[in-house]
Amino acid sequence: MNANAFRHFYNYHFAVNRKIWDTCITPLSYEQFTQPVDYSQGSIREQIIHLIGADDVWFSALRGVEPSEPPPPGSVDDRETIRAYWDCVEQNMRDYLAELQDDILFTEPIKEPDEDQGLLVWQVLLHVVNHGTDHRAQLLLLLHDLGVETPYQDYIFYVYETM
Repeated sequence: MNANAFRHFYNYHFAVNRKIWDTCITPLSYEQFTQPVDYSQGSIREQIIHLIGADDVWFSALRGVEPSEPPPPGSVDDRETIRAYWDCVEQNMRDYLAELQDDILFTEPIKEPDEDQGLLVWQVLLHVVNHGTDHRAQLLLLLHDLGVETPYQDYIFYVYETM
């Protein structure tokens, strides 16, 4: 286990997030984007806000800073605001990963909440990528149900594309 492996997995995470946003989310109507769904986090918009927010919360904990405030629910199409929020969160993650060293992977930097204090950095990093895969799968189902042709998110296809 080393820092370069995690940087690689996060490049996959960022690339697949961007692909789904660009190819599937951007073309949706506002009604499709915000349509209430009785599944997981709710609408596609709320799924995305949750995905970004979880990334931000965990990486903020690793960095010892407060997470940023997500965009509030609105009555207008706020995808531009959401994309700017996502880009900022992703850049903070990239900055952290750029400085990540192998020995840091075995430290316990999280101070709060109590249940997370014993988590090692590598465990948090693995969780965040896994959480992203889970919620992207949920997003892909919601998009499929709207009739949207969805891309693969399998890690191995990312490897094939980037070899």
